[in-house]
Amino acid sequence: MNGHVTDTGASAQNQYDIIATYAILEGRSNVGGTWDLFKYPGIRSDSDLHTFGFPFNPWKKPNPIATADSIVAYIKSTAAKFGIDRHIQFNRKVQSAQWSSDAQHWRLEVDSNGTRKTYYAKFLFMGTGYYDYEKPLQVDIPGLERFKGTRVHPQFWPEDLDYQGKKMIIIGSGATAITMMPAVVESGVGSVTMLQRSPSYVMSLPQKKPGEKRWYDYFPSWIAAKLVRLQFIVLPWLFYHWCRKFPSAAARFIRKLAKRQLPKDIPIDPHFKPAYNPWDQRLCLCPDGDFFKSFRTGRATVVTDNIKTVTEDGIELNSGRKLDADIIVTATGLNLQLCGNIALAVDGKPVNIADRFMWRSAMLTGVPNLGLMIGYVNASWTLGSDSAARLLTRLYKHMQDHGYTSATPEISPEEMKDPQMPLQLKSTYIQNGARKMPHAGRRGPWLPRDNYMRDNWTANYADLRDGMVFKSLST
Repeated sequence: MNGHVTDTGASAQNQYDIIATYAILEGRSNVGGTWDLFKYPGIRSDSDLHTFGFPFNPWKKPNPIATADSIVAYIKSTAAKFGIDRHIQFNRKVQSAQWSSDAQHWRLEVDSNGTRKTYYAKFLFMGTGYYDYEKPLQVDIPGLERFKGTRVHPQFWPEDLDYQGKKMIIIGSGATAITMMPAVVESGVGSVTMLQRSPSYVMSLPQKKPGEKRWYDYFPSWIAAKLVRLQFIVLPWLFYHWCRKFPSAAARFIRKLAKRQLPKDIPIDPHFKPAYNPWDQRLCLCPDGDFFKSFRTGRATVVTDNIKTVTEDGIELNSGRKLDADIIVTATGLNLQLCGNIALAVDGKPVNIADRFMWRSAMLTGVPNLGLMIGYVNASWTLGSDSAARLLTRLYKHMQDHGYTSATPEISPEEMKDPQMPLQLKSTYIQNGARKMPHAGRRGPWLPRDNYMRDNWTANYADLRDGMVFKSLST
């Protein structure tokens, strides 16, 4: 859910015995975030819903990969089941958030359909994700402005776009392109070409078939849900670490699986032989191999080459080949943005996020009482945001128990040496957005979030005083 959770300090009690009330300020008119915003064909999760879903309301359907519509429905039902929907205020776009050390609270300036509103909060939680909802990543594609056909970015897909019988080129090789291609083939595109500069690793994830046995057939529902979730946490975690420890063997294994599913006229090299190791960039999943199956229709193909220029009716490649097109889709990645472009300030001084370090991937140095919901790039996003939520809830309880009114991460000059990216991928859109992101350190509470087993322990047991300065001031 894309919103901003604020505690107003009144009286409601939860399982951690925290006395607080909260409001969720949602900038859009509906819940669902990404899954409600994006409308391109075939949009679905690229993580399994057993871990991408909420641990307190497990995903019980047999399919681990789910469509956007079913994810939005799941989010809405979860919000209604736990009464969270009663706390959501829609069309509340936060413009600025200013912390006052004297008042010991945040002051939020919020636009509500053109009306200015002011909110106050003791603690502010950012559930804004990590990309810009309004401006997609701008990639330099020579001659693109000359194209006379239809240009589309997946982030702003026109729902009335007619591509029946048309020639489509999808520029990109990430999860969006791999999701979109089988969907447009199935719904009647004339032909579709996935044009990639460099290949991605793609694996098929089997979906449960009707009649197949599941954990739910052997155990009570509450036990089965835990077993399924544990299975989808542990096995991908082991596979990820195997890929990182033995990259050559992992690359051969993934390519071998891909080759088995490709028709003979689509060679594995160069189209499915990335120049990087598995998990240097995110591994792409396709349910039941639908991406590979689309090539067998004769209406889908892949081309690995560099663009020389876009023409009025297609794309010329460096190899001299010309691809004709009626529609060009630029599936080239997202524009990174933390904290939803909200203007943050502490005691009147603007906060430049790119100058800060992240405390346990959940707070920023020098910024009091501000929590960040950041997930994983090597596992389901929700696993990370859930860890952050539990950690910050424990932090808030610690503050209440000791009478603290603020908690501010502080890092030493020694710990700031040799910083690294908080999102541990080499994808182009992440590298391009690095200058907008905060830093991670090399040890202690400044490590990036890349290990769920460690982060799960941290959320429940880590010393909250490490790297944190607490203050008690009367308000």
